[in-house]
Amino acid sequence: MLRFDHLAVSAETLADGVAYVEQALGVALAGGGQHPLMATHNRLLGLGDLYLEVIAADPDAPRPAHPRWFDLDRFTGPPRLTTWICGCDDLDAALQASPPGAGQPVALSRGEFRWRMAVPADGILPFDSCFPALIQWQGPAHPAPRLPDTGVRLRWFEIAHPQAEALRAALADRFADPRVQIVPGPTRAMRAEFDTPHGRRALT
Repeated sequence: MLRFDHLAVSAETLADGVAYVEQALGVALAGGGQHPLMATHNRLLGLGDLYLEVIAADPDAPRPAHPRWFDLDRFTGPPRLTTWICGCDDLDAALQASPPGAGQPVALSRGEFRWRMAVPADGILPFDSCFPALIQWQGPAHPAPRLPDTGVRLRWFEIAHPQAEALRAALADRFADPRVQIVPGPTRAMRAEFDTPHGRRALT
């Protein structure tokens, strides 16, 4: 089974992404750091059992010889939700049951965190990156419980795609979270609504 692990907001610069999320939700982000292998950096926001990640290419890191994850090499425009990430207990088995192009396992670490993540060779996940990125945390350390509790909780997360039925079928019997809705749409789009100390707020 797959478990909803976190959401990612991509941005051209980390400062732009942080400003977008903090203004939209009315709370401060915390934590994060660098991913040397991917030449990216991030900031995080705890959501109780989940967390939100703001991620961007790191201008101070050498550009990698391979495509960055989350399709960041092609990212342009304002910060926005681009990726959702699902956890699993066996990444290799999860990939075998996933559509072609879901990625190959890459071992990563930062501080106390150790994880394996499926990274597509071209950086683009199936269904125009509407299929979730897959992650397997190794050991007990996970970012969510270690982040400050700002009182923000995810109410729902909607993924719109022209092939919504096929995307739902690719996750059938493997993922069930009432907060996640996959709906038909003319183009890919993501939207999330949150309960915050300032009322209901949304990210797109």
